[in-house]
Amino acid sequence: MLKKRIIPCLDIKDGRTVKGINFIDIRDAGDPVELGKKYALEGADELVFLDITATIEKRKTLSLLVEKISREINIPFTVGGGINSLEDISVIIKAGADKVSINSSAVKRPELISEIANQYGSQCVVVAVDTKFESNEWMVYVSGGKIPTTIRTMDWVRKVEKLGAGEILLTSMNNDGTKNGFAIDITMEVSSALNIPVIASGGAGTKEHFKEVFEQTKASGALAASIFHYGEIPITELKNYLKTQKILVR
Repeated sequence: MLKKRIIPCLDIKDGRTVKGINFIDIRDAGDPVELGKKYALEGADELVFLDITATIEKRKTLSLLVEKISREINIPFTVGGGINSLEDISVIIKAGADKVSINSSAVKRPELISEIANQYGSQCVVVAVDTKFESNEWMVYVSGGKIPTTIRTMDWVRKVEKLGAGEILLTSMNNDGTKNGFAIDITMEVSSALNIPVIASGGAGTKEHFKEVFEQTKASGALAASIFHYGEIPITELKNYLKTQKILVR
């Protein structure tokens, strides 16, 4: 059985790490370079960096910041935000990213997934899916959770797997920042339907929430932000707890 991954996420706005609730009420959470370094030392399995306003402001991900962070860490590094072409990806990979995360650009032009997979390998392509439960259905949102689509989440994840995505980063907008726990239902549905790894995101507030998502779904990783940024749950402590619960972690 594959060991589960604990993944801190740096949401970046104007060069700073920020955190919101349900994708709004954004507040400062610190220096991304310092946080990245700290998490690598604490035993994080991977680090995710999302320039949350890049798509909206139609500008490129902060490649210089990516470079600074990548110099300080020795764990797999995923970068997303405003990535629309192979050219954008080339810049990010050169800056030190191991994987790229695409969301709005994949919805707009799904063939981008195959283009990245063909050029860099499927393992390089993470498709981030922001999903919201409304009118009794989980639906896909784009542009940092600001724009609804008419795409059902299950239809979309199956499609991106076929197109060559190597991994899904699944964020429940209903749970994001609430600290009430991950969205077990949609995480279970997505992770059971696919053959590629799924990272659960949105809602982590306690160590028990990580235990629940790993025991009740097939998610291979769990991502969190504020509980790590504000020192509520140190990564070392979380991993030790999961080991006592007989959950295999790295």
